[in-house]
Amino acid sequence: MTKPLKNLWGRFLFQGRGILPTQKFLIVYLILSIGLIIGTIWGIPWSVVILLNGLVLIGSLMDLLFSARRSQLIINRTLPEEMERGLPYNVQITITNASGSPIRFRLVDEIPQSFKRPFSFHGSLLSDTTSVFQYETEASVRGKYEVNKLHFRYKSVIGLWEKQATVEIADTVKVIPDLTETKQYLEGAQQFLLYEGLRIRKQKSGAGEFTKIRNYVVGDDPRKINWRQTAKLREVMSNEYEPEHGKYITLLIDCGRMMGAELTKGNRLEKALEAAITVAAAALKNGDYVSVLAFSKDVKVFVPPAKGMEHLQTILHSIYNIQVDSNESNYAAILHYLQTVQKKRSLLLLFSDVCTFLHEEAALIYLKRLRRRHLFLMIGIEDVTLLARIKDEPITVQSAMVKSMAQQQMLIKKREKLKWEKQGLQMIETREEKLAAAAVTHYIDIMNRGLL
Repeated sequence: MTKPLKNLWGRFLFQGRGILPTQKFLIVYLILSIGLIIGTIWGIPWSVVILLNGLVLIGSLMDLLFSARRSQLIINRTLPEEMERGLPYNVQITITNASGSPIRFRLVDEIPQSFKRPFSFHGSLLSDTTSVFQYETEASVRGKYEVNKLHFRYKSVIGLWEKQATVEIADTVKVIPDLTETKQYLEGAQQFLLYEGLRIRKQKSGAGEFTKIRNYVVGDDPRKINWRQTAKLREVMSNEYEPEHGKYITLLIDCGRMMGAELTKGNRLEKALEAAITVAAAALKNGDYVSVLAFSKDVKVFVPPAKGMEHLQTILHSIYNIQVDSNESNYAAILHYLQTVQKKRSLLLLFSDVCTFLHEEAALIYLKRLRRRHLFLMIGIEDVTLLARIKDEPITVQSAMVKSMAQQQMLIKKREKLKWEKQGLQMIETREEKLAAAAVTHYIDIMNRGLL
C-alpha cells in the first residue's frame, strides 16, 4: 500500500486530519443517483443528471463551510497520575466550542491496548460553551505508560460531513499494584488478621516497651498492676507493654519464571506484590524498618531499610513496574547478596513458589548461614490444581493414576518441607486470596512472641 493510500485509510480509522462524508450524506447521494439513473430511462438527459449531482455536492460543501473550524475547538484530557491494577477510574475530557454552531462528536483516546477501551465515545456540545465529558477505564497490566494522542471527529451543521483532528496531549500514567488489602489493613488492622484471637503488638507480661497506664480489667496479669498509681488514684491501674519498635523487616520478592503462573485474578507475582506492600504498611505503621529486594536471576530492585509511612511510597514507586522473567530464580546468588547488604538481624520474608524453592540445595547452605543472624519465613500460594487432583474420585484407571501422582507429589513436598523446617526455616502455603492476611498475621505473631 502506497503512502497516500495509507494516509487515506488512516483517516477512516480515526487517525490524522481529514474530512469524511457521513453515512447520512452517502445514503442521500446514493438514493439521488439511483433515482436519476432510473430517470434516464424515461428520457432525462445525462447532462441534467450530472448537473443535479454537482449541485447536491456543492450544497453539501456549503454545509461544511459553515461548520466549526478545528481552531475553534479546545480539547484537554485529565488522566490520573496513578491507577491501581484492575480498578476502574474516570478519565475527563474537557471540550470548549468557541464557534457559533453546535457540534456532535465522536472521540477515540489513544490509551494503551491493555486498558479497557470504551470507544468510540459519543457526545454533543452547544455553541460557545465548555463541557466536561468522562469515560471509565481500567488497567490490567502494571507499568508506566505514555498517552499522547486523542482522535476527535465532529459533524457539520446538517450532518453531511465530518471533520477529523488528532490532538497531541502528553500524559503519563503509572499502573501500580492493587492496594485494596493494604487500605483494609490501615483502616481496621484488627479485623484484617487471619486469626481473630491474635492481638496486634501485645506481648507477654512485662516484656517489651512500656506504653501507658490504663484501668485494670478482668484477665490482666496481676503482676502488671501499677501500685503507685493505684494508691494515688484509689483505682486499680495496670501497666501496658508493647514489643520493641525499630525491628528490621526484609521483604524478598521472587520474579522468576514460576511466579508467572496464572491464578484466578492475575498471577503469583501480582499477589506477592500486593501482600508485600501490605506487610510493609503494617511494619512501617508499627515503627519498624523495612527493606525490599526483588530478584530473579539477578537483583532487579533493592530498597534500603527505612522507617516511617512515607517510606511506603518509596517502596511502591520502586517495585510497581517489576515483571516476571523467563529465567529461573537464582536463590543462592540472591541470598549471598543479602548477606552483604543486610548486616543487622532482621525478619527475612520470602514470597516465592515453595515447590521450586524446596529443590534448591545450594540455597539451603546459604540459609543455614543466614539463620545464625536472621529469622527466615517463606510464604507461597497453594497449588489449587494439585489439591483438586488429590480430592478427585478415582472412577477410571486414568483418574486413579492422576490421583496417585498428585498424592506422591504432595508427599515429596511434605518430606522436603520437613527437612527445611528441621533447620529452623519456616515455610507456609495459603490460598491466593488469603496471602496478604497470612503474611501480616505471621509477621505480627513473630513480633508478639519476641522471636526477632
